[in-house]
Amino acid sequence: MLPGFKKSNQRMETLVGGLRAVELQFRGIREFETGETAFYQSRTRLNTPKLGTLMPENFRGVAEMSDQCMSLFELEITQMLEAAIKLREREIFYRWVSVYMPMRFLGSSGAEKWLMQMMDTAEMDTNRLCFELSPDILLEGNVSHSKAVTQLRNRGFHFMITQFGGTSSPLMKLSLFPVDFVMMSQEIIGYLGKSERAGLAVNSIVDFIAGMGATAIADGVSTVAQAEALYQSQCHFGAGSLAGRYVGERYIRRKKEE
Repeated sequence: MLPGFKKSNQRMETLVGGLRAVELQFRGIREFETGETAFYQSRTRLNTPKLGTLMPENFRGVAEMSDQCMSLFELEITQMLEAAIKLREREIFYRWVSVYMPMRFLGSSGAEKWLMQMMDTAEMDTNRLCFELSPDILLEGNVSHSKAVTQLRNRGFHFMITQFGGTSSPLMKLSLFPVDFVMMSQEIIGYLGKSERAGLAVNSIVDFIAGMGATAIADGVSTVAQAEALYQSQCHFGAGSLAGRYVGERYIRRKKEE
C-alpha cells in the first residue's frame, strides 16, 4: 500500500467490465539527430463503470483532490513496471519510461522507501524510470516537494515537468525544482516558423531550460521542418505525431533489421 494512503471505500477496482481500470499507453520520444526513439512517455486511460473511458485531462484534477490519486498512482506504476519488464524482454532500447506522479505522493512520508521496494521487486534500475510532474507544481509546490525530487534523483530516478511554457506555467518557478527533463508545451511549438522573433523566443526558452540544468523535450512535433528548427535551437528530443502516437505496450516492437 502507498505511504500515507489509508484504505477506504475510495480505493479503485482493478477491473471494470473485464477491462483494466487503468490502461497505460506509450508513445516514443525521438532523438532528432539519430531518428531513434530515446524515451517512452506513458498516458493513462481510466475505465469507469458509468462514464466510460476517461483521459487524464478529464480525471486528474478530481482525483488529486483526495486520496484517490494515491490508489491510482499505485495501479499506474505497477502496470508501468510490468510494461517495462516486457519491453526489456523484447530487447527494446530506451533510456527511460515515464509515469505520472501526483504531488500528494511526492509530498508523502515513506515515498522513497516504497518506490525502492517496488523497483527491487521488479528488478528494474531506477534510472530507467522518469516521473512526470504537472506544471501545477510550479504554482502549488513547496520546499518539501523540491527536497523530495532531489532525494529521489539521488536514488537514480528522473523527473520531467510537462506542458512547460504554456499560459499557466510560470518560467521562474522552474528554478525551485531540480528536474532532469522539461517537456515544452505544444503552444510553444505552434510559434515555430511564424516569424524571426517567434523563433528567437523558442530559442530563448530552450536556452533557459538548459541553463536550469535540464534537457528540453518538445511536444506536438508533427513535421520534419519543426524537428529541424528545434534541432537548430539545440532542442534534441521531441514527441508528437512525427515520433509516433500512443499505443499499448504490446504494440511496441523492435525495428526490423534491414
